[in-house]
Amino acid sequence: MTDSTENSPEARPLDFIRQIIAEDLRTGKHQHPVTRFPPEPNGFLHIGHAKSICLNFGIAVENNSPCHMRFDDTNPSKEESAYVESIKKDVKWLGFDWGKNLFYASDYFDRLYDYAIQLIKLGKAYVCELSAEEIRIYRGTLTEPGKESPYRDRTIEENLDLFQRMKACEFAEGSRVLRAKIDMNSPNLNMRDPVIYRILKVAHHRTGDKWCIYPMYDYTHCLSDAIEGITHSLCTLEFEDHRPLYDWCLDTLKTACHPRQIEFARLNLTYTVMSKRKILQLVQGNYVAGWDDPRMLTISGLRRRGYPASAIRKFCADIGIGKKESWIDMSVLEGAVRDDLNETAPRAMAVLNPLKVIIDNYPQGQSEELEAQNHPQRPEMGSRTIPFSREIYIEREDFMEDPPKKFFRLGPGREVRLRYGYFIRCVAVVKDVATGEIAAIHCTYDPETRGGSAPDGRKVKGTIHWVSAAHAISCPIRLYDRLFLTENPDADKNVDFKEHLNPQSLTTLDTCMLEPSLSKAQPGESFQFERNGYFCADLIDYQPGAPVFNRTVTLKDSWTKTDK
Repeated sequence: MTDSTENSPEARPLDFIRQIIAEDLRTGKHQHPVTRFPPEPNGFLHIGHAKSICLNFGIAVENNSPCHMRFDDTNPSKEESAYVESIKKDVKWLGFDWGKNLFYASDYFDRLYDYAIQLIKLGKAYVCELSAEEIRIYRGTLTEPGKESPYRDRTIEENLDLFQRMKACEFAEGSRVLRAKIDMNSPNLNMRDPVIYRILKVAHHRTGDKWCIYPMYDYTHCLSDAIEGITHSLCTLEFEDHRPLYDWCLDTLKTACHPRQIEFARLNLTYTVMSKRKILQLVQGNYVAGWDDPRMLTISGLRRRGYPASAIRKFCADIGIGKKESWIDMSVLEGAVRDDLNETAPRAMAVLNPLKVIIDNYPQGQSEELEAQNHPQRPEMGSRTIPFSREIYIEREDFMEDPPKKFFRLGPGREVRLRYGYFIRCVAVVKDVATGEIAAIHCTYDPETRGGSAPDGRKVKGTIHWVSAAHAISCPIRLYDRLFLTENPDADKNVDFKEHLNPQSLTTLDTCMLEPSLSKAQPGESFQFERNGYFCADLIDYQPGAPVFNRTVTLKDSWTKTDK
């Protein structure tokens, strides 16, 4: 497991969950906490899951105690082994390791069945033949009590027989369920005889065709916690109303271990959706290019986009753990990523919208190597050499034929500094005859200004980046923006959330020119392209010597000075 300080108790005040755990340890209620991260393998993990991962595994790190990785795989119609493997990969990439504590709810199917038999023998469960719609109607509403099923008073013997026949696949899917017998007048709808088993004639990705009945999540989750000896079962707030059922199952069955369920506020992040069901709609509808599309807030998408795991852990630590629902602006996550990469990403030069510059007084056929720092504040990261020649590319936005007063970059008769290079002055502009667009500009350079300073002490206000035309490599660059145009795509329930998709969330640039050192970039390697933002070599669309770069995040400002 990671030992980084993001989750260190010394790094910040204890949140309310850690306070509860600390008190339980102080009083001797527990010798050490045992937490768990229990994903359902029905999709890829997203940034909301990262908060739970960092909490559960973080508590384990802080207390030198176990955190179980348990797949709650009770719905084979939606689960796949591929999802299991992606979840394992994501958790490990975030910096955590479950060690020997890898579990599956499907490991407990026999025990869960035996517990169900025990409930029937206690008169606390019965086989019901109402349809799903009838069960919903019989349940009542928040203001009206429920109505008892006509099958509620079956004898224990009859229920045992029917449940065993359900297990033997004698009945059609959907024709019968096993329900807990609790209280149809309870103010909590979850306690109105909830379904705990249903018939699903679907092969399971781990148990195959052994079972045709599967336990429901609420029933499975609490018993899995008890079987594993979990001490603190940490859930998001939507499970608060499920806690009485959690406790009822454990109390009724008198399990040796009774974990304490504690709820905390889920992560709500602007400009995204956190529902796996809705994320699946985006994937299946080809609105995005898969679960790992870099526009997605899935962990695999963030990894592919270049978000560092350390930045995600820091983000989760900074937003904290609370009981009150709140919204976190996307800029907070982007800021955490930017702060991390600012310290760790080497610098490089890339021209995204190239304009050719011809330096008339530089010898034709000649080139030289200029020294460039890999990081201006991190001398230990060393330096590299970049080639300079008579023809270079600059950003088209760095030249204006008729610049306004506060435009400090290149224009006719104006002088600027080339990053790590020379002073150049524009002397002529060449336009395309057909379109009237600027095709190239001619400049002169001052050979006495190598390295960026003039012996006569003259100053220039603008510093621009560039690449040598003869040595540049051309690589596609993908510019990603937020996937949705509105802060909360789910806010209006009368409008399909997909109506808020941002049509400009991906722009691909195919004519970019990069300094030659970037041809050696490895998949997943991050750089700051000076003045353009932070970029990452794509993990999938990669060929040796010709990487594809994804923009991870922009710089803090649209314009940054580089001459300091």
